[in-house]
Amino acid sequence: MPTKKDYYEIIGVPKDSDEKEIKKAYRKLAMKYHPDRNKEPEAEEKFKDISEAYGVLSDPEKRKQYDRFGHAGIDARYSQEDIFGNINFEDIFSGFGGGGVGGGGSVFETFFGGRGGVRRGPERGSDLRYDLRISLEDAATGIEKKADVMRTETCDVCKGTGAKPGTTPKTCPYCHGAGQISQARRTPFGQFITSSPCSHCGGTGKIIKSPCSSCNGRGRVRRPGTLSIHVPAGIGSGDRIPLRGKGEAGVRGGPPGDLYIFVHIDPHPVFKRDGNDILYELPIHFTQAALGDDVLVPTLHGDVRMKIPAGTQSGSTLRLRGKGMPKLHGLGKGDQLVKVGVVVPTHLSARERELLTELQRIEDKNPAKGEKKNKGIFEKVKDAFA
Repeated sequence: MPTKKDYYEIIGVPKDSDEKEIKKAYRKLAMKYHPDRNKEPEAEEKFKDISEAYGVLSDPEKRKQYDRFGHAGIDARYSQEDIFGNINFEDIFSGFGGGGVGGGGSVFETFFGGRGGVRRGPERGSDLRYDLRISLEDAATGIEKKADVMRTETCDVCKGTGAKPGTTPKTCPYCHGAGQISQARRTPFGQFITSSPCSHCGGTGKIIKSPCSSCNGRGRVRRPGTLSIHVPAGIGSGDRIPLRGKGEAGVRGGPPGDLYIFVHIDPHPVFKRDGNDILYELPIHFTQAALGDDVLVPTLHGDVRMKIPAGTQSGSTLRLRGKGMPKLHGLGKGDQLVKVGVVVPTHLSARERELLTELQRIEDKNPAKGEKKNKGIFEKVKDAFA
């Protein structure tokens, strides 16, 4: 299946455009590609694409879903009739007097084969977002967390019908159950059908004479709930954990939305993360760098012994394999990279100064052989600084 093009690109506006800018851009394109004006083979499909984009971006709720979840937030929730049905084409083409457009077929005939009325059936519930903060240690090991989420749920008294138990909603006599009132109007550019929610039934297509006392006829109630969240090992800051069906309850028997857990990892006072690797800075004495040593190094998985080779230079990076972050949903772990920094003492005792002076004298006397002769004096210096 080809990837859908971005709605903002189709209309030709930036993502921070306001409603007037989007409407202006759409009107210009709609005039150009309207099937009654443009007889080129691709005009009709182009007109449908720009109308679909406008139908989403001109509706605050649909635009919010699209900005957050992309096409997935629209395709799973709205039908094409939901998107096109609320576009006021008469308003879009108002002010464009004059002919030039022949034929009478409506826009809905172009898109849906003449189905002007739109029956409002079950609707999927809205998706929810929950921001979860965890430590780097929790991200490394994985953890089970509890989240208190306020959400809309189906009323357990009326089972979502909105009617008092023992009664049933009746078909609205004004819209005859369609939930919308449609009107056909002729314009210089053809016939357009505009639809608006029925004011008598609120767009539901049903009239509730005896509303449920628990939800006041809404079929849904808002209440807090505690959910269990499994945070997998290796998760990164900004990753999302989807909890399917844990969002807002659906409308008129529709399925519930999803709950998306957005993970944020708190900064660590010692470690820094680079993908699956962990970065750690280790300060050592210059005697340890010169002679080598075996030191204890902290990791996210506990302290481990690490060998510092003799002659290690300040700024060198040593690697502890498999001591980094676990690979998310995979096998193995990253590494811990230990950057060594040699600490130069700022205050010396008399003994320390004496030994360092002797070391300096040996190096100055014979630089070429200094390294071999210095081993003994380095051992004394190391003991003095221990």
